[in-house]
Amino acid sequence: MKFYTYFSNQQRVAVIVLILIIISLQLSWVSHNELPTNTFNVGPETYLKFQKEVDSLVAKQQQNSVPKIYPFNPNYITDYKGYALGMSAEEIDRLHAYRAKNKWVNTSKEFQHVTKVSDPLLKRIAPYFKFPDWVSKPSQKLTSNPINLTKSFLQKIDLNKATASQLQKVYGIGAFYSKRIIRYRDSFEGGFISDIQLQGISGLTSEVIDNILKRFTVKSPRQVNKTSLNSATIEQLVSIEFIDYELAYEIIELRMLRDGYSTLDELTKVKEFPKEKLEIIKLYLSLN
Repeated sequence: MKFYTYFSNQQRVAVIVLILIIISLQLSWVSHNELPTNTFNVGPETYLKFQKEVDSLVAKQQQNSVPKIYPFNPNYITDYKGYALGMSAEEIDRLHAYRAKNKWVNTSKEFQHVTKVSDPLLKRIAPYFKFPDWVSKPSQKLTSNPINLTKSFLQKIDLNKATASQLQKVYGIGAFYSKRIIRYRDSFEGGFISDIQLQGISGLTSEVIDNILKRFTVKSPRQVNKTSLNSATIEQLVSIEFIDYELAYEIIELRMLRDGYSTLDELTKVKEFPKEKLEIIKLYLSLN
């Protein structure tokens, strides 16, 4: 009743027309967006062909999703590597504790004895174990322990030309440390100056360095223009390995107090001087 009471005839007609327009637009939208009633008929042969292709893609995807295991030396299993192989934290810790005593695993049976892994797990991962040649091929063993065999200078391989595969034949050097040695060597244009620079590589113990030097040595050392310690500027000192601006400032301060250095070994008196790097730093310095 209010519709007829409060609106004039013209307004009521306008409202009705508006409602009709809205209804017609909705009907038009529905008719234009109605799904087609026609269906695509696929024959059995075509369907089977498509299904085989889908199954092939699914199988390939599943195959690619399975982590691949490459040959590795079990002595260098990290926490992540052990977890990926299916080892428990206790089994990994047993291996690391054994290696911390500078002992090595040389057979699959010894690996199981140390880590206490189960037979099924050992059977699954043992085929990927890669031990040094002198372990896997005893007939090639020259002595009871080939690491103890020191070669002459002529027999040794030039450390500035050694490859990763050659370095990995050293007892205690795996793929990781062989790459680290080469990366450190190649960071200098011309390679190493001296064998002593192996001490600058993080992670290499003195025993492993000794093993390396029994087979390798620097035969083609990089030529270096040595810096005079008693006249060097801060900018010249910071260009030397293991010397930063703070240490260079302390070196010059002590030089002024002493009225110059009489020996390179006096650098150990400098505040916070890295004494373990002294021999490497001395490669770049002179007293002239």
